[in-house]
Amino acid sequence: MSDEFTEPARKKPSIRHFPATHPLPDWRNFGVMLRVLLGGNVIALMAALILASDLTAWPARFIELAAAVEPWLLILLGLLSLLRDLLWRLPIRVGQAAVLLLAGGLAGALYLYAQSLVIGDGGSGGRAVLLAMAATLLLLLYFEWRAAAFNPAQAEARLAALNARIRPHFLFNSLNAVLSLIRARPQQAEAALESLSDLFRAAMRDPAELVSLADEIELGRQYLELESLRLGDRLQVDWQIAEVPLDLTIPPLMLQPLLENAVYHGIEPSPRGGSVRIAIDSTADALRIVIANPTAGELPHAPGNQIALANIRERLSLYYDLEARLEIDSSKDHYEVRIFLPWRKKSR
Repeated sequence: MSDEFTEPARKKPSIRHFPATHPLPDWRNFGVMLRVLLGGNVIALMAALILASDLTAWPARFIELAAAVEPWLLILLGLLSLLRDLLWRLPIRVGQAAVLLLAGGLAGALYLYAQSLVIGDGGSGGRAVLLAMAATLLLLLYFEWRAAAFNPAQAEARLAALNARIRPHFLFNSLNAVLSLIRARPQQAEAALESLSDLFRAAMRDPAELVSLADEIELGRQYLELESLRLGDRLQVDWQIAEVPLDLTIPPLMLQPLLENAVYHGIEPSPRGGSVRIAIDSTADALRIVIANPTAGELPHAPGNQIALANIRERLSLYYDLEARLEIDSSKDHYEVRIFLPWRKKSR
């Protein structure tokens, strides 16, 4: 049987495997950690309001509670991060019960430790355990509600809508590059049509599925080759790819819309053209993609940049929550976009 028929049977990384679609959150995700810390402190703030004798005593009471809550939250997050994979293999209710027991047990242990140092207030250890489990239950219910609100079907529908906004510009500009060659350079036009078919295939792939970094780089190269046929020597391309694993998975159509912006807003308006620089390297815990191009000052169509950037930002949020980011550095004669993605190896 050919690869064409066996390929769909392979397990491909996609948004279906991402934290926001799982009722038990990914405790290693920065966005999840931030929500847990904020949620825990909000609960402590409300508890302090109830326990305070009056409003003037509220801040002092909150500080007392925070001194107990913060160590518990940080240690709990550390333990849950270590146990994430094990918890995900359990049935959802069993996993949630395990998180509750862990939170209660940790609260009891910290209470006993505080009492042994004679820094406790002599309150009930059982009450500390129950309060910790109640707070944890509220957070678990929030994450379960959030997973239902961002279920895979809705997330995929949103991604499909976002990709649909990119495809017309992508395919229209690619087709224009080929049409410009048909009469003047028919042989090159024929070769360009072959590249264009690959670009069409890439543009029509499932937006929920991740692609390897190597595939995304190849797509970017093919697109720039098409544009080079149209713009000639006006378009110079500088690829700077460091030693990064090319099987890392990233969302599809990350590079191409930014390359299209770089050509359309940075190279095409200038009679002299310019160079598009694509740098791909890594930081301690992230893949970094940089696309830079010259600018020709204030251009009439420059605001169009924001459409692709907003689209990519929203897709990054759907895929990675708060773990990915997009940065822009612009000046009168230079425009640079930087994308930071968390490390993820391609599933085999």
